[in-house]
Amino acid sequence: MLQDILLVLVGLIIGGIVGFLVAKNYMMKYFKKNPPINEKMIETLMSGMGRKPSQKQVKQLMQQMNKMM
Repeated sequence: MLQDILLVLVGLIIGGIVGFLVAKNYMMKYFKKNPPINEKMIETLMSGMGRKPSQKQVKQLMQQMNKMM
């Protein structure tokens, strides 16, 4: 009886860990194929805040975004 409960708990823990890793891997691949933000969006956002960004600033922001992922 106690062994059955322990096996179920161990199974749930292992399943949770494996599920988390699979979901994380899937999301990382998805975001690499479909980035949530691109250079044009950054330019539009910065222009909306009242400043015209240089290409260097846009590239720096894109590099920072890519490092976070």
